[in-house]
Amino acid sequence: MRHRQANHTEELDRNLPAVAFVSKCLSDENRLRILLSLCNGRKTVSSVVDEMNLSQPLVSHHLKELRRALLVKVERRGLFVYYELVDERIVDIVRRLARLAGDLLSQRTSF
Repeated sequence: MRHRQANHTEELDRNLPAVAFVSKCLSDENRLRILLSLCNGRKTVSSVVDEMNLSQPLVSHHLKELRRALLVKVERRGLFVYYELVDERIVDIVRRLARLAGDLLSQRTSF
């Protein structure tokens, strides 16, 4: 059992730079909102802009960062550019983080 646990720890340790890279991308509330928006299917930048009530340059910047972190993929069709989640597990991770944050912050008595 200890050997197996040590292997998992070593594997996790090797992946920490990638985990940190993706985590940094997830550290922005607007990006999290965009990811949750995309869980309902692919969308154009303009539809994300309308839904989020954010400026087009800001949404484009966040989508670029999400694409750079390999969390969303892009599909060009004619004049339109569509964005969608690369993997549905992303939304599950965001939901789990939301529950964890809620639990942790509910125990906090001061800020």
